[in-house]
Amino acid sequence: MLSSLNCNTPTDRNRLLIALVALSVALSSVVPRLAAAEPGMAALPGGEFTMGSDAPYAQANEKPAHRVKVSPFLIDIYPVTNADYAKFVAATGYKTVAERPVDWEEIKKQVPPGTPKPPDEMLQPGSLVFQPTAGPVPLNNMANWWVWTPGANWQHPEGPGSTIKGRENHPVVQIAWEDAEAYAKWAGKRLPTEAEWEYAARGGLDGQRYAWGDEEIVDGKYHANRWTGDFPYHNTAADGFIGTSPVGSFPANGFGLYDMGGNVWNWCADIYHGAAFAERGENKTMVCCDPRGPASGEPERILPGDPSPADVPGTVRRVIKGGSFLCSPSYCESYRPAARRGSTPDTGTSHIGFRCVKSLPSNP
Repeated sequence: MLSSLNCNTPTDRNRLLIALVALSVALSSVVPRLAAAEPGMAALPGGEFTMGSDAPYAQANEKPAHRVKVSPFLIDIYPVTNADYAKFVAATGYKTVAERPVDWEEIKKQVPPGTPKPPDEMLQPGSLVFQPTAGPVPLNNMANWWVWTPGANWQHPEGPGSTIKGRENHPVVQIAWEDAEAYAKWAGKRLPTEAEWEYAARGGLDGQRYAWGDEEIVDGKYHANRWTGDFPYHNTAADGFIGTSPVGSFPANGFGLYDMGGNVWNWCADIYHGAAFAERGENKTMVCCDPRGPASGEPERILPGDPSPADVPGTVRRVIKGGSFLCSPSYCESYRPAARRGSTPDTGTSHIGFRCVKSLPSNP
């Protein structure tokens, strides 16, 4: 079109100028997205969405649904894998929390007052490992299936006898919050806010139950790695897996992101506050812009009916999102985008991992 213009007349020169200005404006809206084309990351434009849920199946800490706006950002297409984390450790020599000596004086601050000191053999480096029970147990006591295991860490997710060999493309687990943050800084990224994570997980489907729609099983196929059968003692593996699965084993959501429901929980940057949505929802006409959790040092406020009550009131926890291979409809169904929990940041488990984000400039 530009080549057809004859610039020998004032009229044509003006037309050329107008065309060039229009082209410049068009390119200005594309440049941020072109700059976002980083390997392994997707560029999300940001915008408004409905965060949380008022549905009958929603937990107390997910209510009420409220409008939120997030700025543009990049997000990892997959959770960070064992292979990814191995590169970080090889480059930095980093030791995860689960690999460091245990400090009883520090642990005492996070357990009920008067808790006796465990035997020295229990104070060896380690982490929490899921162990299926022999049969039905009360589901209100997670100690029935979580076992402190000396020697469990990201390289030995189920304890000293386990390995990540052959699981290089599985999401890394046994990662404490500070381990995830250390990786993110090394990679030139950061952990997502809870709002960014939920926006990304929804994939453009505003207000729907799952990251892929309102029906959990579509055309007879599962869309997430979750517990199938009777939790926590009988997993049928109807979805194809009993433990973690290779990243990308299930269909991507509308933003091209994988494992935004099930497989492993994802750490978020925010400090957890059970009543955060209730406080935001008090003004139903207000849109919350790039919301974050409470400030560091602010005590957590306990919400009646919270699915993850703090064992020790006042303990600072971090948000985890997305659910895991241990979630089931009969127990928590936390592989929904709105679902949220708080987890102690200095403890890794065999079902928590993470993914990273980067900020993008807002479009004018």
